[in-house]
Parts: sequence; C-alpha cells; structure tokens
Amino acid sequence: MKRHPLFIMLGCLVLVLLLSLSLGQRTINPFQLDPLQLKIVLDLRLPRIVVALLMGGSLGVAGAILQGVFRNPLADPYVLGTSSGAALAAAFGLLATQGTGVWLVPVLALTGALVTSAVVVSLGRDAWGVRAERLLLAGVGIGFFLSAILMLVMSLAQADGVKRALLWMAGDLAGADWSVVPMASLLMLFGFVLALARRRGLNALALGDEVAFGLGLEPGRERTLLVLAASLLTAASVALGGIVGFVGLMVPHAVRALVGADARRVLPLSALGGGMLLCLADTVGRSVLPPVEIPAGVVTALIGAPWFLIMLRRATNGGMR
Repeated sequence: MKRHPLFIMLGCLVLVLLLSLSLGQRTINPFQLDPLQLKIVLDLRLPRIVVALLMGGSLGVAGAILQGVFRNPLADPYVLGTSSGAALAAAFGLLATQGTGVWLVPVLALTGALVTSAVVVSLGRDAWGVRAERLLLAGVGIGFFLSAILMLVMSLAQADGVKRALLWMAGDLAGADWSVVPMASLLMLFGFVLALARRRGLNALALGDEVAFGLGLEPGRERTLLVLAASLLTAASVALGGIVGFVGLMVPHAVRALVGADARRVLPLSALGGGMLLCLADTVGRSVLPPVEIPAGVVTALIGAPWFLIMLRRATNGGMR
C-alpha cells in the first residue's frame, strides 16, 4: 500500500478528533482542562466521538462491501434498505425496553438487516442473476416501505418513546453512551474480520462472477458471506446511533480514488474514512447553531443526497449492469 494516503488520513483524523473535543455549545481547549471541562469531555463528548467513529467505520466498510458484491456504485446500507430493516427491528426493542435493551437492540438490528438484505437480493434477481437496476429499485422500495412501518410504530408509541425514536432515527448522537458499545463493537469486529477474510472474493466479485469462477471461488458462497459481513456492520451502526445515510456511499468512492480498488486497502481505509466523516458531521451539527443541535444523520444527508444524484447520473450515463 502507498503510505502517503494512510498518513494523510491519519493526520486528518487527529485534526477531526481535536475539533470534536474542542467544539460544541462550549468551546474547550483540550490541552488545558479544568474539572468542569474534563467532565464535559469524559461524560459527553468522548462517548459521542467513540460512537461516531464506530458507526462511521461500520458504514464505510459495509458500503465498500455492497458496492463490490453487487458491482453497483450506488449501493450502500441506506440506499439498499438494509439500514431501514435494521432500524425497524431495533425500534421494537428500543421502545419495548425504554432504551435499556443493551443486548436486545443489537440482536434485533442484526436480524432486521439480514432479513432485509435477503429480501432485496431476491427481488433484485432475475433469470440472469442480480441486476444492478433491479437491486437499486428493490432497495429503495423496501426502504420506503420499512420506513413507513417505522413511522406507524412510532405514532402508536407513547410520547417519550416517539421523541427518543425520532431522534434515534435521524442519527442523533446526543444521547450516545457506553452501554451498547461493547455489543455493537463485537458485531462490528465480526463483520470486519469476515470481510477481510473474504477480501479475495470481494475483489473477484467486483470483476464479475466469471472471474470469481476462474479463480476457483464459488460466487454464491462469497456473496452470501460478504452480505452477512455487511449486515453485521450495518446492525452495529444502527444499534449504536440509529440511521445515518450516505456514509457508506461516499467514503468507499473517495478511498478508491486515493488507493485503487484492491479490497485489502479499501476496507481498512473505508473504516477510517467513515469514522472520520461521521465524527466531523456530528461536530458540525452541534457547533453551527448552538444551542440547537443538528443530528449527524441530517448533516450527512445534506452532503450525501447531492452526491447520490451525481453518482446516479454517472451510473445511468455509463450504463448499469
């Protein structure tokens, strides 16, 4: 791997972390902390930073996996409906346990992500295999349907539960704490390790099933394992902080522009870039209009929606498989 992109990203990450520690409703010098400022950092800002890094890293890797598996530059957990499926399932646990389901919410998120992925892939398949345009339409349709059900569930819930679920669905990290981090980190670790273990298959699938066969790989098996890895990562992200869109769409493209398409480079740098992007989005959201906080998911959507339209235009002009 060329070292300079990695060093550049690490330097940018350090800068983002310092900004995130410093900025908010109260500006803090992270190198000179009084007792009150130390409490703010440890109790409020540090959990948000850790959650943002884990969520963004998970989404970045999940997007890189899905784009390679389905050979679709528009694929990401949000666009393909995986995030909506995980969120709907997790919302039942969140509302039923009043936010105390430390183990239940991640497990339900994983179940929802897996079921949604299976449904979207089945709807995106025809006699010739998985087709990019069918997959995209299926994901958007399923995502809208599940979001509608989620809104219905919230409208029938108690007022406090609705407010909490609405903020959670918008990717708001203001309520981030350490309680769900261990379980979500475990899901993320499993997903990331599985993806790295199948990096050869991901590289082959990105070039087509014929290439995978030629390398002695079984495309169906590789695709199943990689979708499982993406579902684990998506579930980890949703369990940590709800729905955040477009991180998994934007980050892998930026990383490939820096280091090429080899999954050995793209996967770890997508984790780094995704965490950095979401941490920056959370910092911007809580700093631009104090004391009002804009959810990180709203910030990423404001950036990602135009990006998605640009990528859609390019994919349409170039022809999608």
